[in-house]
Amino acid sequence: MQSIDDKLISMIYGHGRGFVFTPKIFSSLSNPEAIGMALIRLCRKGTIRRLARGLYDYPRKHEQLGLLSPSIDSVAHALRGRDATRLQPSGAYAANLLGLSNQVPMKVVFLTDGPSKRIQLGQQEIILKRTTPRNMATAGRVSGIFIQALRHLGQKHMHDTLLNDLKRRLSDDDKRQLIKDLQYAPAWIADIMRNIAKQNGD
Repeated sequence: MQSIDDKLISMIYGHGRGFVFTPKIFSSLSNPEAIGMALIRLCRKGTIRRLARGLYDYPRKHEQLGLLSPSIDSVAHALRGRDATRLQPSGAYAANLLGLSNQVPMKVVFLTDGPSKRIQLGQQEIILKRTTPRNMATAGRVSGIFIQALRHLGQKHMHDTLLNDLKRRLSDDDKRQLIKDLQYAPAWIADIMRNIAKQNGD
């Protein structure tokens, strides 16, 4: 019969290196106390790594650099599952996701309909900032990233080159989504969304 440690390891290995998780994903295997103790043992062995309270990963390894930090997306995915909340990329991170910036910021901000919190991952900090239902209405959609990225950049930084670049980057489905979500954008961003969504030749 497999021990609780072996059951956890089997699930973790199944996801591969880079997997970020919370104890909640093991709830079908045993009670929370037994799972918590098993995770402590696996951390002590170096099998997994504790990133923050209630957050772990099976770290990726690099030959020269050693253990690598988890991806922001994998951390966000784990937090969404644990807290049953939605996360909306915001600020400079939204601009990065949209291709308007090459730099991933040291402080990554997500808007959320759950509790506000801060998670330190080495040099990088992930900030969850509770916000209004209106700001979360487009969470998980390209329109949400679009609205938050443009809010971060500001109206005075909009120019034809940037807008044409956005138009090329977005698929037809993305553009249709922008039109559906016009009501959630400030007026100046809604105008840009309409312009971006126009097909060449329309």
